[in-house]
Parts: sequence; C-alpha cells; structure tokens
Amino acid sequence: MRRTETAELIHQTSQLFSKSSYAVVLTGAGISTASGIPDFRSQGTGLWEKDNPLEVASLSAFKYRPEVFYNWLRPLAKEIWQAKPNPAHIALAQLEKAGHIKAIITQNIDGLHQAAGAENVIEVHGSATTLTCLACQKSFPGADFIPMKAWNQAQQHCEQADLILVIGSSLEVTPASSLPLYALENGAHLIINNYSSTYLDDRADVLLPMDIVQVVPSIAKNLL
Repeated sequence: MRRTETAELIHQTSQLFSKSSYAVVLTGAGISTASGIPDFRSQGTGLWEKDNPLEVASLSAFKYRPEVFYNWLRPLAKEIWQAKPNPAHIALAQLEKAGHIKAIITQNIDGLHQAAGAENVIEVHGSATTLTCLACQKSFPGADFIPMKAWNQAQQHCEQADLILVIGSSLEVTPASSLPLYALENGAHLIINNYSSTYLDDRADVLLPMDIVQVVPSIAKNLL
C-alpha cells in the first residue's frame, strides 16, 4: 500500500474519531504480536499453524490429556508474563485518557492494555490472573472463567457506540465476533485494522490492512 494511501486512510479514521461521541475498541490477539505473544491464525506463525487446538487447547485435552495441555500452555504463559505493552497498547490508553475512547473490549488475557495505563478494559475471555474450578466454577480470585458481567458490559458499550474500531481480530471467535453487530445495528461507524479479512469487511467505513503498531499511534498522534 502506498504511503499516500495509508496516510489518507489514517486521516479518514481520525476524522471519524473526532466526530464521534461514543467510540469503543475491540482488540484481538493481533495487537499483542508486536509484544512477543503469537496470535492464533496468522499464516506461518499462528499457534494453530503448529498445533491442532482440539488436541492441545480444548476442554477435553485439559481433562483427559493434561500433560499435553500444559506442555502446550507453559511456553505461551511464559511469553505472556514476560510481555510488555507495545506502542499500539500505549496509544489506545492515551486515547482513552483523553476521552476519545469510552471502553476497550479485548479478547486477550495478557493484561497489556492495563499495563499500558488503560482503565476501562473489559476482558470478555477472562484473564490470565484468575484460575477457575471446573466442578464448582469458583474462581481464585475474581470472576468466572466466562465472565458474564464483562460480556454484558461489552454488549452495552457496543449498543451505545457511534463508532467501533476493531484491532487485530479476524472476528472468527464467537461470541465476541458478534459485538460489532450491536454497534452496526444502531448506525455506528466501523473501522477494521487487521491484516486478514473478516466477515464484516464489506460493512466497514475504513479498512486498514496494515501494521497495527504503526496505525494506532498515528491515529493517536492526529487526535492528541
């Protein structure tokens, strides 16, 4: 993509943000790859390129082949604990602090949005900081493994949004992939910053198939 074209798309995105009164962001694994955490579906580097998720990361693998599950999880958990926020995380935190973003909804469990300084972060897939008993569903500490409170908050924010920015998500994992629809049903603008295509590309106002670590700080620079 030519530099002039990239600059124009970032300008369009910034203009939509400047006119918005209730912008929310939905982030997926792609925002954390620059922090050293692999995503799931990127060609050649995604986790599911190397391993079958049903064999290593499913509930049945956890129950019946725990040694396989933990051998797969251990190096990933180490990468998550060692990871630091990248410029995209920091830029979103700055935009939230300045009032341009009402909430950051994330599918990630790495805590990097909070580490970057963001405050209103909704973790719809839970957090790596909690453990949950499968028998009684008691969590140590905090919320359940599938946090309904977080989901309800995320849905409410999307229903109120007049703009939703999707970053680093292929929108293939349900139910999080349905969240932008709540915003679209209420006439919100949709911006997608993701290398791979999504099922909502044809409904987006702006598509940004380019480096997240370059795009998000550029948007923040225009707005701050």
